[in-house]
Amino acid sequence: MIREDRIALNKRFRHVFKMLEERGDIVLNDRNGRGIGDFADKILGNRAYGHIIRAFLNPDDKRCIDYRHARSICQVYGVNESYLIDGIGTPFGFDVPTNNLSQVDLHNYNQGNILLTTTEAFAGTSVDVGGFAKEDVEYFSIPGLSGNGMVAFPINGNSMEPIIMDKDLVVCREINGPHDLRDNKIYAVKNSGSIWVKYVQKLMDSNGRVTHLKLISANHLEHDPFVEEVNEYTRLYQVVRRISEFE
Repeated sequence: MIREDRIALNKRFRHVFKMLEERGDIVLNDRNGRGIGDFADKILGNRAYGHIIRAFLNPDDKRCIDYRHARSICQVYGVNESYLIDGIGTPFGFDVPTNNLSQVDLHNYNQGNILLTTTEAFAGTSVDVGGFAKEDVEYFSIPGLSGNGMVAFPINGNSMEPIIMDKDLVVCREINGPHDLRDNKIYAVKNSGSIWVKYVQKLMDSNGRVTHLKLISANHLEHDPFVEEVNEYTRLYQVVRRISEFE
């Protein structure tokens, strides 16, 4: 008899597989490396085992994926191991630490280390006091979040729900460039006067150079993934906190 934990594991696997399909990482009838045979080859070690993957995906079939192969899925596709193995967190590990507004000192202008601005101002300027109008420059601080080079701005829209909600404030820290980006983490991507807060994946050329970024919404049912070219104006900021009034 199959243990209850394996049944629960397989249920989470079906959910992850569906998300990988929606993201375009798996295309069932694809012949260019993303088909179910390719998935079976990467996870089970044999592309002829596509029928076994289909069995795992069939809720009426008693066969279930095992923990060894589940860990392979995490390694190959960037799935959050805590979610798939233990049922903790979200499938791609995109949870962002949160703070309540009561923990935030929005009036500590002299000692605060986080620049507070608007989405529109941030999209059009560098993260530098000189780049903002004087009336836009305010700083605040959050306990446990130290260091310089951080900026905060409000989220407009529902594309990252339920991870980040409309009107939440996100705090971001700039990274050196695309080479420091970690796939499937949340970043603010600033490019040519626009700003997006998305899950990000690197797309590289044959020489290993990051040429494009795949931007993925948490609300994938309403917002499709899209690709942005990396150029000299591209700036990346990892989202390190979200601040919500209602926690």
